[in-house]
Amino acid sequence: MEYRRLGASGLEVPALSFGAGTFGGQGPLFGAWGTTDAREARRLVDICLDAGITMFDTADVYSGGASEEVLGEAIKGRRDQVIVSTKTSLPTGDGPGDAGSSRSRLIAACEHALRRLGTDRIDLFQLHAFDAATPIEEVLATLDDLVRAGKVRYVGVSNFSGWQVMKSLAVAEKYGRPRYVAHQVYYSLVGRDYEWELMPLAADQGIGAVVWSPLGWGRLTGRIRRDQPMPAASRLHRTADFGPPVEEEHLYRVVDVLDEIARETGRAVPQIALNWLLQRPTVSSVIIGARNEEQLRQNLGAVGWALTPDQTARLDAASSRTAPYPYFPYQRQEGFARLNPPMTGPTPAAA
Repeated sequence: MEYRRLGASGLEVPALSFGAGTFGGQGPLFGAWGTTDAREARRLVDICLDAGITMFDTADVYSGGASEEVLGEAIKGRRDQVIVSTKTSLPTGDGPGDAGSSRSRLIAACEHALRRLGTDRIDLFQLHAFDAATPIEEVLATLDDLVRAGKVRYVGVSNFSGWQVMKSLAVAEKYGRPRYVAHQVYYSLVGRDYEWELMPLAADQGIGAVVWSPLGWGRLTGRIRRDQPMPAASRLHRTADFGPPVEEEHLYRVVDVLDEIARETGRAVPQIALNWLLQRPTVSSVIIGARNEEQLRQNLGAVGWALTPDQTARLDAASSRTAPYPYFPYQRQEGFARLNPPMTGPTPAAA
């Protein structure tokens, strides 16, 4: 397994990490991904550790906290071998203190996560969404307290816009608070919006991308093609409306090229889609999920090899979309090249 620095921090993380969203199986949305219990989870963790996957990601909203509990059981006795990442800020109930990133909410969320995970520290504690109702100074001061108390090692965010990240970093710089070193983002061959603003920001500020839903909310598993509609048993029938939308023709155009490269390489479609992400600037780790051992072992085949420049270029072309203003057309015109140089080669996140 390849290891990369998490942004500009000193923490090294595996290129692939494991998402425990399928653990627990409770609740209408964040419990609909799987029903993995502690015994099954421990087996998946065994396979991950054997392959060098040491980072495991969860959140307090996944299965109403059951995901953290199951993950805690699965890593029991080997806590020092793993990196635990969890998230908070999304609503976990209907009460006034059950959502957001206020001081009281963050402290309570951290304490609850520590208890459910059965650990004394969280390696990466992330805000699951931006809380516009709480001053950023309050958020960062609270995170600073948690870091100083030894309950949290590193802090990050998820699903923030560019201005929200930069304003937070400015406040952290002004008051000497912890800087966000990770941004957990949606990024895939059928969802490349991350590249327009958040990727240049991450390269400039030393923030590592931790990619969620790298297979486009289940659309790049190899089971959907022009002549092969979504299988009746697919969870996409239940969850498609909650995930990032994708136009059918755009999806088919990408899958056509994935199929071509699959024939050339002998690799599975998901492995190719994951490998493409691993070559992108600022990507520190790509979160893979699995409801069973077979899925996990297939996804592990995404590392240990690399797409050729020609194959990468074909995937780039098939998945390309017109950028929104102000990124198009000016940043692609020759006269703006010096002001907006292309991001090539290693970045702080992949050094």
